Amino acid sequence: MPHLRYVLLGTAGTTVALIGYLWLTLLSPFTYDRPEWLPDIQSGEHQVFVYGTLRYPFVRWLVYGRAGDPEPATLEGFRRNALDLAEAPGESVNGLLLHVDAEELSRLDRYERLGLRYERVLMTLADGREAWVYRRL
Repeated sequence: MPHLRYVLLGTAGTTVALIGYLWLTLLSPFTYDRPEWLPDIQSGEHQVFVYGTLRYPFVRWLVYGRAGDPEPATLEGFRRNALDLAEAPGESVNGLLLHVDAEELSRLDRYERLGLRYERVLMTLADGREAWVYRRL
């Protein structure tokens, strides 16, 4: 049974490392400072089009505390290009439309490292609604 002990220790170590990474990435005050030049977030409801990891309920729950009730949505004239979108006439990207408040948008900005890794751009979806979309810098 000594072998089982090492497997359990390895699993526990991996779990602790994952929890530490998630805390540093999503909640820690040490890993992201919102750039001062970014405009303040307006109060009220915001719509955000997501096309990557934020499509998964578990990730949304970790990032802003709830899975929400997202709606399917499409952004026309683009295609996914790794972690970003590339202009592509005639193509489209399927994703989800999230409805979030100002605090939740702030948490999404933190997750996306707004101003450092991504910018948040207001874009028009296929159905005519406007939504924030995170684009790589």
